[in-house]
Amino acid sequence: MPSTTYTVTGMTCGHCAAAVKSEIGKIDGVTGVDVDLESGAVTVASTGALADDAVQAAVDEAGYEVAR
Repeated sequence: MPSTTYTVTGMTCGHCAAAVKSEIGKIDGVTGVDVDLESGAVTVASTGALADDAVQAAVDEAGYEVAR
């Protein structure tokens, strides 16, 4: 299974991490989401390649931003 790691800015607590994890988890094909709150790293496992814009939209929906 492929996985991709993104850097998400603005997360400061467990609730933040849970919100990001929940929104990304709704994307079709996502099989797992691991959030490292300290570094902002969000690793997304999926059944196939995911569109970066879908992940970005999910992070935006949670109220955070993917670092560019």
